[in-house]
Amino acid sequence: MNTLLLGEKDAALAAEIIKRGGLVAMPTETVYGLGASALNERAAARIFEVKGRPADNPLIIHVASAGELEKWCVNIPPSAYLLAGAFWPGPLTLLLERNAIIPDIVTAGLKTVAVRCPDHRLALELIRLAGVPVAAPSANTSGKPSPTAARHVLQDLCGKIEAVLDGGGCRVGLESTIIDLTCSPPRILRPGGVTREQLAAVLGEVEVDAGLLGSGEKPRAPGMKYRHYAPQADVIIVRGDDAARIFDYINSRPDEGAAVLCFDGEERYVKSKICLAYGSEREPSTLAERLFACLRELDREDIKTIYARCPSEDEGGVGFAVANRLKKAAGGRVICL
Repeated sequence: MNTLLLGEKDAALAAEIIKRGGLVAMPTETVYGLGASALNERAAARIFEVKGRPADNPLIIHVASAGELEKWCVNIPPSAYLLAGAFWPGPLTLLLERNAIIPDIVTAGLKTVAVRCPDHRLALELIRLAGVPVAAPSANTSGKPSPTAARHVLQDLCGKIEAVLDGGGCRVGLESTIIDLTCSPPRILRPGGVTREQLAAVLGEVEVDAGLLGSGEKPRAPGMKYRHYAPQADVIIVRGDDAARIFDYINSRPDEGAAVLCFDGEERYVKSKICLAYGSEREPSTLAERLFACLRELDREDIKTIYARCPSEDEGGVGFAVANRLKKAAGGRVICL
């Protein structure tokens, strides 16, 4: 298959591909999504096939406005409209009761559906022109770092999908926050660009899911069950209050096949290893924006281990979401010094 690289003037062509049951990688403010008509069961099935995505991992459907919620969801609580008014378009996904018109494959057979309105002009234009909700998980091979540029999509999916709609780099860099509005109090199932603090300011009490699933339990939303966001190398998070001690440990590890993902300004502490800084510890939004791009840059055959610096979850905010992604990339491997 010849994968077309489309530009800003090609949204109508991308929409026609969606209408015909094809797959189009589309830009959003979070990451690039692998889009298909959420009403076309065969097209949605291709998303799972192309990505190698487990069938029990539900998809998010993307809409052009909050006015579409009643088409695809039922028993919508007032909180959904409060959040949509505050954060849509934007990096927030609402988990709601589904309308039966949404195929089971999209929701992994669950009675709920995840919905969001992306904050990207091209994505919104594509959705409007297609005239259908667009199911779109991250446009990458399942488990790999999510794509934040068109070239990342092509690295994974060139020749496997009909088109990539290039809308430049993604400014948020992490997938959307997912909040479950079918329970009380509402519960964050995946942290992202909209923080717990921001949600609590609108809703009051908000819980955070522990992220622990029992054997055979289905994930209620994307990103809850499987190892995600990971390069080929083993990722090991190294934490502690003493930077000198942290880098003494890292520098004592064998240099061959090793790399370091650090905060801005820490490069000077690293000896004889490949090193990338991905943003400021004091400005977690910079970490979010560059995390996946840096993990992809370190996804090389000669790199077997990545020692990663990680913000503290205790400080909340966007840093909590960055820590969530790094812990999943590391498979939970954390060394505390």
